[in-house]
Amino acid sequence: LYTDAWNPTVIQLRYMAELLGVDIYIGGMWHAGSYDPQDFLGRLIGDKPWVRKAEASMYECYDHNFFATEFHIQMFEDVFAQENLDFERKSIRVGWPMEYLCTSLEQYKNMEKRDVILFPHRIAPEKQIDIFHDLKQTLPQYDFIVCQEEQLTKNEYHNLLGEAKIVFSANLQETLGISWYEGAVVDAIPMMPNRLSYKEMALPDFLYPSDWTESWEQYHANKLQLMEKINHYMENYDDYLLSLDKQRTKLNEQYFNGNSIYSIVK
Repeated sequence: LYTDAWNPTVIQLRYMAELLGVDIYIGGMWHAGSYDPQDFLGRLIGDKPWVRKAEASMYECYDHNFFATEFHIQMFEDVFAQENLDFERKSIRVGWPMEYLCTSLEQYKNMEKRDVILFPHRIAPEKQIDIFHDLKQTLPQYDFIVCQEEQLTKNEYHNLLGEAKIVFSANLQETLGISWYEGAVVDAIPMMPNRLSYKEMALPDFLYPSDWTESWEQYHANKLQLMEKINHYMENYDDYLLSLDKQRTKLNEQYFNGNSIYSIVK
């Protein structure tokens, strides 16, 4: 059985298996939790004792705990360091079983590019959408689009990805990042802060200094540099196609396939 790690019914399954003498295997796939202070669970629940114990107990119920990135593992283990959990045996970085994305997006590659910059994230405080809105006002020569502000079908969203030159992030929370991978698959330049899972996954060509967007105040202190970076990407888009190909290869091989999970299942 493979399950979302935030699933208390797994505890019941483990109880019943033990009572019935049934040998089962349970793998838990951790996407986020209250242990991440920037995630909505962290903001709304925080570090209340009950939630720490609940998450720790679920971790113990799983034979293996799967994480997409080393960044996520380290964050989890730092928070639960005092819980005496068996990190060495139970925490495994496996990427995420989403190899189908590359194939499903193939038809949107090689589309004619426009001066479009996408904000493909959910609208939430940790995504810092105000930075994107402010850049839109300052750089009117480009088409800044917040995807969740539009009524887009999946096909319309994928067409926008195919047309976009840049996928932008100022995120304060990210343990993997699917949308920037989708953008890279169709040759949209990912523009990411040098922090979170991005620092581990992205090539240097696609990272900007973390302090440029660490807060609204830091953004204004570094706004000119961020604008220059956007202008540079737009004016030199074709020069990044080779790096985009290398980035796709890294993401496909190391982060967006289920090979590691499948090998454990076998």
